[in-house]
Amino acid sequence: MLQVISSSWALLLGMGLLMVGNGLQGTLLGVRGDIEGFSAFQMSLVMSAYFVGFLGGSRMAPEMIRRVGHVRVFAALASFISAVLVLYATWANPLVWMVLRIVVGFCFAGVYVTAESWLNNASDNENRGKTLSVYMMVQMIGIVAAQALLLAADPSGYVLFVIISVLVSISFAPILLSISPTPAFEFTKPKTLREIMEISPLGCVGMFLLGGVFSAQFGMSAVYGASIKLTLSQISLFVSAFYIGATLLQYPLGWISDRMDRRLLIMLVAALGTTGAVLGMFAGSNFTILLLAAFVIGGTSNPLYSLLLAYTNDFIELEDMAAVSGGLVFINGLGAISGPIIAGWMMSAVGAPGYFLFLAMLLVAMAAYAGFRMTQRAARSVEESSNYAPVWMSSSQMSVEYALETGAEDAESTETT
Repeated sequence: MLQVISSSWALLLGMGLLMVGNGLQGTLLGVRGDIEGFSAFQMSLVMSAYFVGFLGGSRMAPEMIRRVGHVRVFAALASFISAVLVLYATWANPLVWMVLRIVVGFCFAGVYVTAESWLNNASDNENRGKTLSVYMMVQMIGIVAAQALLLAADPSGYVLFVIISVLVSISFAPILLSISPTPAFEFTKPKTLREIMEISPLGCVGMFLLGGVFSAQFGMSAVYGASIKLTLSQISLFVSAFYIGATLLQYPLGWISDRMDRRLLIMLVAALGTTGAVLGMFAGSNFTILLLAAFVIGGTSNPLYSLLLAYTNDFIELEDMAAVSGGLVFINGLGAISGPIIAGWMMSAVGAPGYFLFLAMLLVAMAAYAGFRMTQRAARSVEESSNYAPVWMSSSQMSVEYALETGAEDAESTETT
């Protein structure tokens, strides 16, 4: 672990600062939108726009890198992000924010692809798994730290937006000044959605549903908190609870998944997440129950992402991993675009509890479909399964591909020992 940190500290520091900036952006906009009088549905469109841009950036960034190189793409997209983040406070208008969010989402996708390929280049087959684990912990720490920064200044002013812009600008320095060489970049065209669906129906359906769950957490949790009149400190704790749960439950569930039928575990974990969402629906003003609900939902949804990847990995060959990972990320992105919109519509239609109702519907659908798939195909033996590798849901295709390869390599090395 120390070897990984010592060899990649500049990249990890830069990515950590990036996550602080991006994590604070989503929460701050949710609070500021309420101050500006935007409706829950208007904010859902704003939040959804980020994922439209992110999906587009994920598809176009590889070609941009091939044409002009990592450094130029990274620097150009970084400049756009820093500029756009300051403009939010200048034009407090839902339509303007939607356009800005599309630009930011597009740029962050390109930045993640570039930085994660650099990070992978700094590791080798022996420590890639540890590098992914450290990277995921850095992401979580960054997002949780971002929520504390919400209390640093008045969200109705400019200061917090300037802080985000400065953090993002600073984050590029350690990455661009790192001594790590520019990696050779290869990007495989994803398989068709039909081909991936034939390989793993549960993986495809689960990824789509989880896209909606994640985008509702990332984009609408602060909107929900503001709509029920939580204080700034309470919103900060509420949003943090999702990510703290994801961090603490990721590895225990991963350990269990390597020792049982993953479809059964996916069904049970999704059912547990549904329970958390139901708790949130009936929490009312009980802040303690809200925190528990957020912890359970976050602690189940993010491990579900890695579980679905590991399960799909059991049915693909090594040479197909890059293509399949691209398709899965695309499917997840489609679900993410629709998530905030439907959640916002439900909050407008039935009130604030509609936020948790939306999450419950997605998670119970996943549990039911996992149970159905158990009746359609025999389970793979534990010995034949790939190992679990943790991945954060906002990661690019690069991290997903590396996680699939790491799980397969770890499983192969286990068999030979």
